Amino acid sequence: MNLHEYQARGLLAARGVPITEGIVCATAEEARDAAERIGGPVVVKAQVLTGGRGKAGGVKLAADPAEAHRAAQAILGMSIRDLVVHRVLVVPAIDIKREIYLGCILDRAQCCLTIMASADGGMDIEDVAARTPERILRMTADPFLGIADYQARDLGFQLGFEVGMIRRFVPIVNGLFRTVLETDASLCEINPLVIDASDQFIALDAKLTVDDNALYRHPELEAMRDLEAEDPFERQARSEGINFVRLDGAVGCIVNGAGLAMATMDAVKLAGSSPANFMDVAGGARSERVAAALRIILSDPNVRSILINIFGGITRCDEVARGILRARDEVDVSVPMVVRLVGTNEADGRALLAAAGIEAQTTMSAAAEAAVRLASRP
Repeated sequence: MNLHEYQARGLLAARGVPITEGIVCATAEEARDAAERIGGPVVVKAQVLTGGRGKAGGVKLAADPAEAHRAAQAILGMSIRDLVVHRVLVVPAIDIKREIYLGCILDRAQCCLTIMASADGGMDIEDVAARTPERILRMTADPFLGIADYQARDLGFQLGFEVGMIRRFVPIVNGLFRTVLETDASLCEINPLVIDASDQFIALDAKLTVDDNALYRHPELEAMRDLEAEDPFERQARSEGINFVRLDGAVGCIVNGAGLAMATMDAVKLAGSSPANFMDVAGGARSERVAAALRIILSDPNVRSILINIFGGITRCDEVARGILRARDEVDVSVPMVVRLVGTNEADGRALLAAAGIEAQTTMSAAAEAAVRLASRP
């Protein structure tokens, strides 16, 4: 679950990370009043659960309340990566001397939390990571032992800070680490962490992603979920108990099992196309679940074909095939489907599908190739 910038800033501030005053506004009039309360130049920032806000025009500088009003009018209601902006955050403009990137991720490769930092902070940190990965500093941290002050000091020295600045930098690193640890986050970024004209650190922007599997331990974080701002397909899938991530390809994928779902996506890429989604229907691929999955996938206008990849373990493949046929009858399927069934009673299942005119395959590669071929038809 992703949190809005203002929510992430609040969690960081509660753990000692310095932030500026910020006022969340839902209307242009509220933004004007917020600018009057703050005084001086302000920045009006779109609150939407995606990156690239600055490049999309979702961050605007305003010299006075009237300009803040106009900026909020321009931002509210705009679409950034298909997500509509419903709120803005008004913060004071800062005289910036330097920008730094500081983040903490759950590093599965190292089996620990990893602090990342770069002297090249700002909205183009992705380009830095792609073009000059050596500019990204990394420091691993044991979640049971935490971060020792000497580790944070060493990171500060590598970033070129003087001794006085390092003393102020150490608590920020510890606050970031505590935020990730105490919220069960998989990612927390401060980008940029700036040094202002008085040589003080300020976290100007923040991003926090909480592990959905840990939300049962954090009802206070679950209460922060903004359903209105989430991808509508993913919101619908979650209500149906389906694990779903929307992508930008042409082949819709319905799979039982997360590992098989990822392998199916790889097979689609190897066959020459791109998956439209990650989807794990789980639950034995019952007809109700398959019907819900079909409705979600068919809501995406980019989908040109559907690949259903089911492994029948305890669930028999003939039962799965009947479920797929019932689901097809319930949902108006407007694109071709390819099904791969493997497992108990797979021959009976494929025979049922073939009799209904649905192409059935025995191997994942053949199924992916067929789905890609159908998706590429004019």
